[in-house]
Amino acid sequence: MTTLYIDADACPVKAEAERVATRHRVPMVLVCNGGLRPSQNPLVSHVFVEAGPDIADMWIADRAAPGDVVVTSDIPLADRCVKAGARVLQHNGEALTQANIGPRLATRDLMSDIRAADPFHVSGGRAFSKADRSRFLQALDTALLAAKRDAG
Repeated sequence: MTTLYIDADACPVKAEAERVATRHRVPMVLVCNGGLRPSQNPLVSHVFVEAGPDIADMWIADRAAPGDVVVTSDIPLADRCVKAGARVLQHNGEALTQANIGPRLATRDLMSDIRAADPFHVSGGRAFSKADRSRFLQALDTALLAAKRDAG
């Protein structure tokens, strides 16, 4: 059975994901360290993990399988989930696949090294836009349909 896993700490599309999961009648699991208000939706469950680096990521990666969809901006988590056969989306709707996860992981590592070498570097990234939200909704709808086919 298809499950939608959300890396919920700092996820800007939880409400949108819940709407799409409800429309598809797919269980959705929000995984975080706490601080989320529980949903009244019977398809939505919450998993509160201990605080600590990558604890939520490990929980998701240990369960993601073919037929599942994972929403995360964490590239190492995405890599583990893609290798496990799950479909992975970022918050802006970009799908991470076997074809693009390697270069994304390498870029992440390179940028981490660059930031570490320049302690005065300030990076903000661009703001999350309505277009990003719209792309996410479309991509999640498509990913859930494909995941349901994957699951049989």
